[in-house]
Formats: sequence, C-alpha cells, structure tokens
Amino acid sequence: MAKKEQAAGNLKITLLKSTIACKENQIRTVEALGLKKIGSEKVLPDTPVTRGMVEVVKHLVKVEQLA
Repeated sequence: MAKKEQAAGNLKITLLKSTIACKENQIRTVEALGLKKIGSEKVLPDTPVTRGMVEVVKHLVKVEQLA
C-alpha cells in the first residue's frame, strides 16, 4: 500500500489562547510543540507527527503553511 506524500515544507504554529483551563494532555502537547506564551511562534517541519499534535490543540493555535 502506498503512503500519501505530503508537500515538503514547514508549518508556522502560533499560540493564540491560554492553556489554563485545558486538559493535561493538551497542555503537554503545547509544551512539546515548543510554545510557551500567548503569541509565541514556532516553525516546525510538516510531518504527520506535527500535524497530529496540532490536531489535538487546534482550538488554541493558528497554523500557516510555509513553502
């Protein structure tokens, strides 16, 4: 079975909301993405692992596709 190919690139992830009232797994996911304060940004490779982490906290972050 062939795997889906994703466009090689990066994702720019920005923390927009606080993690104060979030579940523990969401707080740890935000920390694992390297985001600390509201407004902090991180550029990460566009991989299935990163996409999965973003899916867990999609209500807290903004994601932009970089070339």
